[in-house]
Amino acid sequence: MNIQKIASQIRVTDLERSIAFYTRTLGFTLAFRFEDFYAAVDHGEHRLHLKLVDDTDPSVEFVRRGEHLHLHITVDDLATSFDQIKAADITIALPITERPWGLSEFVVEDPDGHTIYFAQGESS
Repeated sequence: MNIQKIASQIRVTDLERSIAFYTRTLGFTLAFRFEDFYAAVDHGEHRLHLKLVDDTDPSVEFVRRGEHLHLHITVDDLATSFDQIKAADITIALPITERPWGLSEFVVEDPDGHTIYFAQGESS
């Protein structure tokens, strides 16, 4: 097996709000948008897919139950990233924490409750 790319897709309940969060707050750029229910945002070589789910989509239950993925983003300067996120008035779920396995991280949540871990260190 030769895997060429792995893409993450997260389910969102408000596509506009999510696009704004990832582009304005986290510095992604809008890669594409398909009609009113699907989009992708890029940060360098990294792409994140956003899929709108509503009451007609069975997967909306996963979002309501909190059964969705979390993102883990490695950065080169955790303190600066933390300050940028804090200045954007985003709720910090976990402040910068030193982990025994050799990395430091902090956690925020996007508007749909997806946890986003920002990390720096050897194990990131």
